[in-house]
Amino acid sequence: MRSFTRRDDPNAAPPSALSRACFLRLLAGAGLALGVGPGGAAAAASTITRAIPKSGETLSVVGLGTWQTFDVGPSPAERASQLEVLRLLLDGGGSVIDSSPMYGRSETVVGDLLAELQAHERAFLATKVWTRGAEAGIRQMEQSLARMRSPQIDLMQVHNLVDWRIHLPTLRRWREEGRIRYIGITHYTTAGLDALAEVIEAEPLDFVQLAYSIGVREAENRLLPLAAERDVAVLINRPYQGGGLFRAVRGQGLPDWAADFDCASWGQFFLKFILSHPAVTCVIPGTSKAKHMADNLGAGRGRLPDRAQRKRMLAHWQSL
Repeated sequence: MRSFTRRDDPNAAPPSALSRACFLRLLAGAGLALGVGPGGAAAAASTITRAIPKSGETLSVVGLGTWQTFDVGPSPAERASQLEVLRLLLDGGGSVIDSSPMYGRSETVVGDLLAELQAHERAFLATKVWTRGAEAGIRQMEQSLARMRSPQIDLMQVHNLVDWRIHLPTLRRWREEGRIRYIGITHYTTAGLDALAEVIEAEPLDFVQLAYSIGVREAENRLLPLAAERDVAVLINRPYQGGGLFRAVRGQGLPDWAADFDCASWGQFFLKFILSHPAVTCVIPGTSKAKHMADNLGAGRGRLPDRAQRKRMLAHWQSL
């Protein structure tokens, strides 16, 4: 069984407050060396982790989504940026990689590149079943195992609750057989939050995946408290609202007080707001750009906002 337990480095030096663009230019100028060689061990050691409530296994709080960004062709040139993103994620202390059959070639690309990196044992593989009918679901999950080149998937989720009553018994059987380790459900819209909550109230689950951001906070009302109450780990998708958050702060400087919680860019500002909610286990922003992966990982290091700082972040966002 794979283990992802890591420890934080309380002595890690906080970065200075920079704009996202400036921070990324500095990373590029440094050759994006995050997580390479000895630095990789240091980066992993300083990464914030949170426990999966049902098991106590710990995960880095920043992972990777693959929707659109990993749906690329088979040539090395087409996959070069995705390879570097995975290398940075794993060497930088991350492990969670989330995909789906719905995401085109993404599962295959993840499996191939992890094999190239010889890194399957370092990854926490999450994917989904997205079809109707028990037999169709089994065939699709078998296909996911083959595409991701792994005899075991760490987390299998029912994508957008499609036929969840049919699939959950299969997922439980596969978990008993050791073919998957955890089971969960997902949705990506606020309209699906009540349905997610109803399933969590009715079924014993390990994970829930949902959309949550500084601009879309409906999950705070019912679902996040419920997940904490029921010991359900929480993965967060759409943390940047499809890039909409960056468009909203274009031309705006990062507030100086963001340095008080070791925030160096707007991207980290948005992710640290999410991660400051105690019910959140891991955030999975999607990217195919190494500089963005490096920036995202920075949100999982140093201090997180406390309650007062979180309120200040929200007030600042609403004032823009």
